[in-house]
Amino acid sequence: MNEPMSVAGRPELEAFIRERIDAGGGITFAEFMGHCLYHPEYGYYMAPRDRIGKGGDFFTSTSVHSAFGRLICRQLEEMWHLLGKGPFTIAEQGAGEGHLCLDILDAAAAEHPEFYQALQYALVEISPDHQQRQKTLLAKHEAHLRWCTLDELAGMEGCFLTNELVDAFPVHLVEQRDGRLQEIYVVDREGAFVEELRAPSTPEIEAHLAGLGVTLIDGQRTEVNLEAPRWMARVGAVLKRGFVITIDYGYPAADRYAPWRQGGTLMCYHRHTSNENPYQGVGNQDITAHIDFTTLERVGKEQGLTPFFFGEQCRFLIGLGFVDVLVEMEAHAADEKEARVLRLTLKNLIMPDGGMGDTFKVLVQGKEVGEPKLLCARSLAELPLPPMF
Repeated sequence: MNEPMSVAGRPELEAFIRERIDAGGGITFAEFMGHCLYHPEYGYYMAPRDRIGKGGDFFTSTSVHSAFGRLICRQLEEMWHLLGKGPFTIAEQGAGEGHLCLDILDAAAAEHPEFYQALQYALVEISPDHQQRQKTLLAKHEAHLRWCTLDELAGMEGCFLTNELVDAFPVHLVEQRDGRLQEIYVVDREGAFVEELRAPSTPEIEAHLAGLGVTLIDGQRTEVNLEAPRWMARVGAVLKRGFVITIDYGYPAADRYAPWRQGGTLMCYHRHTSNENPYQGVGNQDITAHIDFTTLERVGKEQGLTPFFFGEQCRFLIGLGFVDVLVEMEAHAADEKEARVLRLTLKNLIMPDGGMGDTFKVLVQGKEVGEPKLLCARSLAELPLPPMF
């Protein structure tokens, strides 16, 4: 049996976290995770490093193929029509190195030139490393770009887009013990980060679960993402008119907190290998937790956002014309070998049974847009047959 991979941490970040623990007699896991990912100098997302692709720690849909962004561009172009074909802002938060932005703008310029002229792409990015990579990658689209804070988008009309953002918000770890909800705190014991169960740090944790009608069974551990509803409320508040597309891995609350999900969903990633130990590799590995889409829908409704689509990424992409894009690209392949490689590559975007196709979900919400039937919501029966070749 193989031993779990050991990942070395950043000594400077470990020292900083120990100082925080000493000062407070322990810190919540949410604070620990926040420092690991977002410390201004040493956090995983803040320090210069390769995170995405073969040389990084994980793949995203954008790193699989540009067709992902091309298909999303189709949906954005339809949204632009629905809003009257005026100035249109695409706001993307947590855009990583900017590959989804690049693929969307490339597709808009090539296939929807009128839409391209009308759009401005706003990047909400807190990582200096990511921001610099984005500026380099996206230089040819400079006239359509700006970087801003979330609050600076107040009054926007267009679409607010995220791809694998909410899963990286710091989460509170909780566990049901002897009929009581307990929270995991992180302490320093003989030079090692270890856990202690204590009373919840805030009544918001129990209120969050109660609002979802969730009662954990004894021994069950899970994550509570209090930042997600705050973020959803802010997004709904800054959007005057338009849409929100949230792409991430997660479940509706009934599935997310199901009794059989005993250990929660917290996972860590380093060099394309997953592990369940967030206390190693501090600052050098990604830490994520599946999100609760029910909360995003509920908070969105409170901000005037109506849900128009929720489902697996494969359904979303097929509704946008995945099949005819594949047929078109295969038709331009140099030979059968190239066509086969293309099919195998694109299959990763829609592959079910634990692949990106059903692991990732998509939530589309709208505000002050009426009741449109979006492209992404088309059923298989509504899709036109692709041309034969």
